[in-house]
Amino acid sequence: MKSVKQVETSLRQYWQINRPVMVLVLLMVALLVLVVISLGTGGARIELGDVVAHIAHRIGVAGVGIDAFDARVLDTLRLPRIARAIVIGAGLGLAGAVMQSLFRNPIADPGIIGVSASAALGAVAMIVTGHIILGSYYPVVGPYGVPVAAFGGAVIATALIRILSRQDGQTDAAIMLLIGVAINAMAFAGVGVFTYMADDAQLRSLTFWQMGALAGNGPTDTPALIIMALGIAYLMTLGTPLNLFLLGEAEARHLGVEVEHLKRRATVVTALVVGAAVAVSGIIGFVGLVAPHLVRLVTGPDNRYVLPASAICGAIMLTGADAVARIIVLPAELPIGLVTGIVGGPFFLGLLMREKKRRRL
Repeated sequence: MKSVKQVETSLRQYWQINRPVMVLVLLMVALLVLVVISLGTGGARIELGDVVAHIAHRIGVAGVGIDAFDARVLDTLRLPRIARAIVIGAGLGLAGAVMQSLFRNPIADPGIIGVSASAALGAVAMIVTGHIILGSYYPVVGPYGVPVAAFGGAVIATALIRILSRQDGQTDAAIMLLIGVAINAMAFAGVGVFTYMADDAQLRSLTFWQMGALAGNGPTDTPALIIMALGIAYLMTLGTPLNLFLLGEAEARHLGVEVEHLKRRATVVTALVVGAAVAVSGIIGFVGLVAPHLVRLVTGPDNRYVLPASAICGAIMLTGADAVARIIVLPAELPIGLVTGIVGGPFFLGLLMREKKRRRL
């Protein structure tokens, strides 16, 4: 019979060998628990037992439902909102992991190449000038116009970055990063111009949209969410190529990786995911920066595990931030971008200080 010490040693060895897989399992369990808690959290508090009973009733496990008002709150308000939080959080977390590997830079973020700001510029332009551009069609097209304009801004920025960063048939990641910073600055300047032009009603809409929100626009969000889901599925397949890319571009080529093709695909798909996220929720910062770092502290650098774990961690972060945003200033609601900024800002500063110390050594 094994002693307690032998059992502890066996468990420790099992954890070391299977740590990345166990981390993925634990993150999934944490996400499911957080979803249940978040469903019961808000201005109309619903007991966790009722939340579980309603879910069981909806999937056909239980025959008896809950109070009609609580069921309507869960089905029409909180479930769609949490679904958006999961998809958007997963997309931003995964995009951050891909960008950090692609640029081999620990402070890379999905918004660093100007995609988020360009998507914001497209949306703000539509909010302020849509009634002039579309005329009598604006009441019909309006609900779809803002997400389409945001997505269009992201696509245009991505194409521009790709064109300007290519030289002799190759893409320089450092040049791409610098071009992204320049486009970021110009896009935010454009947002400022349209904000200055906006009237009082438009200004209120712009203010809350720029700080991020998960309330959504109903069915008009569906195309962007589908694009995000497809982009997430594709980016998940890049784990092994990105592992080889981290060895250096020359080494990756020798190992059979089409480096230029990888950079092009990863950049474009990441931009589409981020652009679609901005089209649905506005600008939500720091999720793509924080989630991959938290994951790497536990799983290590292997992108085969970092990518899916970053997606789950991003979903956890945004779902948790949404729950906090709904209750911290009741009966009002705090913009979710402020919550992620309050957490992500100090984390980013700490990351910079650690990098400064490491380079000094």
